[in-house]
Amino acid sequence: MTGLTRRALLPAAALALALGTGAATAQQQPIELKLAYYVGDQHAMSQWLIKWAEKLEKESGGRLVFKRFPSAQMGPVPQHYDFARTGQADISWFLHGATPGRFPLTGIVQVPYMVGSAEIGTKVLNDPELRAKYLDAEHKGVKVLMLFTHQPGNIHTTKKPIKTVDDVKGLRLRFASPEIRDFVAALGGSPVGVAPTEQVEQMQKGTLDGVVIDYGGAGIAFKMGGTVKHTTEMYSYVASFGLAMNEDTWKKLPPDLQQLITKSLVGVEKEVGQAWDGLDGPGKKALLDGGGEAIKLSPEENAKFRKIGGDVAAAKIKELDGKGLPASAVHSMMKALAEKHAKDSKNFWN
Repeated sequence: MTGLTRRALLPAAALALALGTGAATAQQQPIELKLAYYVGDQHAMSQWLIKWAEKLEKESGGRLVFKRFPSAQMGPVPQHYDFARTGQADISWFLHGATPGRFPLTGIVQVPYMVGSAEIGTKVLNDPELRAKYLDAEHKGVKVLMLFTHQPGNIHTTKKPIKTVDDVKGLRLRFASPEIRDFVAALGGSPVGVAPTEQVEQMQKGTLDGVVIDYGGAGIAFKMGGTVKHTTEMYSYVASFGLAMNEDTWKKLPPDLQQLITKSLVGVEKEVGQAWDGLDGPGKKALLDGGGEAIKLSPEENAKFRKIGGDVAAAKIKELDGKGLPASAVHSMMKALAEKHAKDSKNFWN
């Protein structure tokens, strides 16, 4: 090779080297994932999400980087599902009950007295057959990562203690989902729709007489201690939530990172459920420390509440069946799964 030829090839070699280095640099650029959730970082589920994100960042070798938007920084609670659907967020924790009618089959887990703990509810909702056959399909435009519930909720009031079904009559109570709206109405109360962030203010103003919510939500997430004076421990319902990723974001991820995310959520149902159930004690303590009282129903009154709850559930299933949805099949499947998982899970009904 002549000196001239060598000199001619040098720029080409340098160019190739530069291009190769540039490609390698591009491949090493971290992928930022915007994670939106509407509760503050002090909440147990928020803490779980933070640890989950940090674990993925570490196990991806820094190729994944999470930017978090807690406390509804990205926008109001009802918009969180659409944040993931539209891509405003790459991943979002959302509340099914915040958009009534959008997830009718998933919402069946919220009918009164369906499951006795968050652990049971989370195991039910993530059953592979149930999700593949019925639930994932109604989460349009997103990749469902996980579904879960909070621990069963109670009635919390500001002035009047509820010890019997009759005590509910006429009370203005905030509901968490359409299913619980119907339950409040069937008990003789007046269900009122209020954004989660406005509950305390509305109770302090007297616009609400109380709320139907779990201890964790009442005592920790929304800090109702001092406002709520009476809690009737019914453990009557759960609210359901989802963690979803934007479909386009998911499709753009390299296969190994998709696999990493999928693997990170395998077998976490017990862990997530127990995190929610673990909020019951601290949430209760926060309300009691604020001057509240806990009321246990007599067996006779508990049976009355359960009978009314069962009637509400049956009416909801009939309504959905009438719309051509496979509600009876989903309800039966959820009940069977709940009974199965109640044998080896936390259960507030025991």
